[in-house]
Amino acid sequence: MPGLAELFSLDGRVALVTGASRGLGFAMAEALAEAGATVVINGRDAAAAAAAAGGLRARGLSADSAAFDVTDRQAAGAAVQVIVRRFRRLDILVCNAGHTHRAPLAEWTVEDWNAMLAVHVSASFFLAQKAAVPMRRNRYGRIIFTTSITALKGRATIHGYVAAKSALAGLARSLAAELGEDGITCNSIAPGYFETDLTQPLLADEAFVARVNGLVPLRRWGKPRDLAGLAMLLASEAGAYVTGQQIAVDGGLTTTI
Repeated sequence: MPGLAELFSLDGRVALVTGASRGLGFAMAEALAEAGATVVINGRDAAAAAAAAGGLRARGLSADSAAFDVTDRQAAGAAVQVIVRRFRRLDILVCNAGHTHRAPLAEWTVEDWNAMLAVHVSASFFLAQKAAVPMRRNRYGRIIFTTSITALKGRATIHGYVAAKSALAGLARSLAAELGEDGITCNSIAPGYFETDLTQPLLADEAFVARVNGLVPLRRWGKPRDLAGLAMLLASEAGAYVTGQQIAVDGGLTTTI
């Protein structure tokens, strides 16, 4: 029986993390690399992705970069092929790339709506489809989606984002049902309010920050590193019997509202 260290070790594993040049994606990529995986950092900005990977390598970790837009199915599929050709495997896929759009219901356009579904749902589905091929061949795989607590609790003005994240959580369940017999798990992580570049407008509103802190039992916003432990669990042998789940990392926010 493997010891605790072996259960969480990712030595020899290869991971692709999308939207990982900064923020939550980088924190998860960093954690996987620290656990021993070779991590391929994706982002649309080639220089930023390369810099993030270079920073990990400077620490003695194994990292590379792959710049592509996750909504470009051809580019995304080609990137998976390159990774498998170079490393002979792809064990872990973390679909984290995304953005949001805020507008009152009457101001949402078809383009706004479709953009949310494209980057969050469609891109994740087709990347998982490609990644599942080498995972099935090796009979080992870990697929992790970044959703949101808005998939559990709604919020006004971000309708497309809420719908997309809810659909992504459902996709994790359906993939888990199909891929489990091949040794592949699929789960989603639902972050709450985190301190990232994308939430800077919210963090600048002292009243809003205080309101959130008043609702979160831990009385603070999350920091990207707070996702590291769960990402490692779901990516490793320690999480081998966890699949089809959406796990909130929100300081307890969803227990109070």
